[in-house]
Amino acid sequence: MNYYNQPMYVKPTPPSNTNYQTNLPIEQSYIENILRLNKGKKIKVYQTFPDSNSWRDVEFTGIIESSGRDHIILSDPNTGMWQLLLMIYVDYISFDEPINYDPNFYPNN
Repeated sequence: MNYYNQPMYVKPTPPSNTNYQTNLPIEQSYIENILRLNKGKKIKVYQTFPDSNSWRDVEFTGIIESSGRDHIILSDPNTGMWQLLLMIYVDYISFDEPINYDPNFYPNN
């Protein structure tokens, strides 16, 4: 019993004869890694900014220069403009060509 005379929560333990699989495959197919595999390709990034009326739904087009866990960097060779986009606002990303994909990709950091 705790201070309020309520039974304390006790985490149940699984039966000892249960066989759990613990060697699941390691997958690194995070969005930033997929974008890294496609560096140099032209993409369209669709983002929604819920707190803005004038910038509610926006489409950004550019060449993938870099990506990280929380961002994408695009460049536009026609205008010379570079954009840093935050992943938190990404709805989806479209490519005009096949996507390079490897679920076991480990970036060189």
